[in-house]
Amino acid sequence: MEKPDDAAVWRLGDGRALVMTTDFFTPVVDDAYDYGAIAAANSLSDVYAMGATPFMALTVAALPPDLDTNISQKIIRGLTEKALEANTIIAGGHTIQDKEPKIGLVAIGFADENALLRKDGLKPGDRLVITKPLGFGVTTTALKQQKAPPEDIREVVDWMKRLNKGSAELAIQFHLQAATDITGFSLLGHAWEMAVGAKLGMKISFKDIPLVSCAKKHAEAWRFPGGAFDNKLYYSQFVDFDESIREEYQMLLFDPQTSGGLLLGVPEADLDPFLAEAKRRNEPAWVIGEVIEDEKILITP
Repeated sequence: MEKPDDAAVWRLGDGRALVMTTDFFTPVVDDAYDYGAIAAANSLSDVYAMGATPFMALTVAALPPDLDTNISQKIIRGLTEKALEANTIIAGGHTIQDKEPKIGLVAIGFADENALLRKDGLKPGDRLVITKPLGFGVTTTALKQQKAPPEDIREVVDWMKRLNKGSAELAIQFHLQAATDITGFSLLGHAWEMAVGAKLGMKISFKDIPLVSCAKKHAEAWRFPGGAFDNKLYYSQFVDFDESIREEYQMLLFDPQTSGGLLLGVPEADLDPFLAEAKRRNEPAWVIGEVIEDEKILITP
């Protein structure tokens, strides 16, 4: 329990390990099918972030007793079809009644014990690579405020439904040692977990961080969820921003992400072949900075 990794790991012997995690949440979008699919992708993400391959899951659900069965069926179908895309069987689960829908998975995967990805595996000089853009939280909050047009929602939904499967396979192929997924604690929160675990720091270039196309627009209107301010309150003490970066843009780096991408540490010698293979596989990958020895996160323009 002393190390904040993304999932629990149990050694099976012969170099094999069992990886287990769970996650569930309330709706982040209006469409029931998309909600279920996002919940599955998000739940499976921690398995991928550990360098494991999911194979089985159990559903965890809380549904209002008066919820239209057509809606609940769409939620379950979205969850199930996304799990099948990940070659993961939903073998059962448990449902209770609640006033607001909640759904997710207990996800189980297998891993090579020697190929596990850890939060504390960074080395000085590693390049920092992320595999999805930021801006999901501020955009879904704009949706709740009825201030997000359909094209904004479709963009973030497509990203949130995307599995981290391909990115994890790349990480394993290149024998990476450090990874996490970017979720509720934001880019900077999860980056700090990696930095403190390795007793190192990071230098991140703001201009190199990918954002969904509507992120700055909603940031400028201060449509951030409450979790963004909680993240800033706690993690800002570990971060130094260049004074030229506007405050609302700084907040985008504290923005909680649902089903965000992976944050990977890639050794400098492997960076070019890693990016070339990512491009060949059509897997998104952006280099946003590097690991430094100073135990601080520096954000440059």
